[in-house]
Amino acid sequence: MTNQVLESVDVDVPVRTAYNQWTRFESFPEFMSAVERIDQLSDTRTHWVTKIAGVEREFDAEITEQNTDERIAWKTVDGPNQAGVVTFHRIDDRHSRVTLQLDFDPEGFAEKAGSALGIVEGQIKSDLKKFKEYIENGDGSAVGGWRGEVDAPPQSGI
Repeated sequence: MTNQVLESVDVDVPVRTAYNQWTRFESFPEFMSAVERIDQLSDTRTHWVTKIAGVEREFDAEITEQNTDERIAWKTVDGPNQAGVVTFHRIDDRHSRVTLQLDFDPEGFAEKAGSALGIVEGQIKSDLKKFKEYIENGDGSAVGGWRGEVDAPPQSGI
C-alpha cells in the first residue's frame, strides 16, 4: 500500500535561492538526518545512501521533471519504491514556500509500523525545518544550483 506525505515550509529567501539550494543534492546530508550521501551521477540521476534506524540502503533516483524555480519530480529506479515532487512558490520577493510530496511503499514490519505511527511524516517535517534553518543561515546565494529543464514524460493511454 502506497503512503503519501505532504509537508510545506516557508523560508525567508527568494524562490530562486530555495530552488538553487534544493538542486545541490550533495548538500542534503546537512539538513536531512537519514541521508548519509548523495552522488550526482548525471543531470537527471542521483545515487543515494540512507541510514534509518540503523538500516543502510543504497538506491538510484531519476529526475522525471524539472522546471526552473517551480518544481522537481523524481522516482526511484531501484531499491525502495518512492516518487515525489518538490514545488517552490513565491510569497513575495524575499520569501517562498517549499512543498514536498512523497509517495512511498514501506517495506517490512518496522517500516510499516513506523509509517502507521507517523514517523515518516515527522521526519520530513523535521528535515524541512532543518532546510529552512540551513538556507536562512547561509550566505543567501545557494551558488551552484542546476537551472536546467527536464520535460515530463508524455502521458500514455487516453
